[in-house]
Amino acid sequence: MSDNLLLEARALDVQANGHFAHGYDGVVDSPCVNVCKMTPDRSHCEGCFRTIDEIRAWSKADAAARQVIWMAALQRAGIELPKVVA
Repeated sequence: MSDNLLLEARALDVQANGHFAHGYDGVVDSPCVNVCKMTPDRSHCEGCFRTIDEIRAWSKADAAARQVIWMAALQRAGIELPKVVA
């Protein structure tokens, strides 16, 4: 399974649990898919498509910030963003 497909599957699981819902204030699951390797240009992780700064910020980020990181990673991966539930 390609890294994009792993991330897409992870996003669908996270979405199914309501973590992308507007106003969600619980713990948003990480986009990590256990493929922890930076791209040759060090722009982002080849598995989760987060930047180093996003990975560093994750543990202290609140739900809204984590949703923003998720959306940026999905966009970087070329994955259609999940519809945010109002």
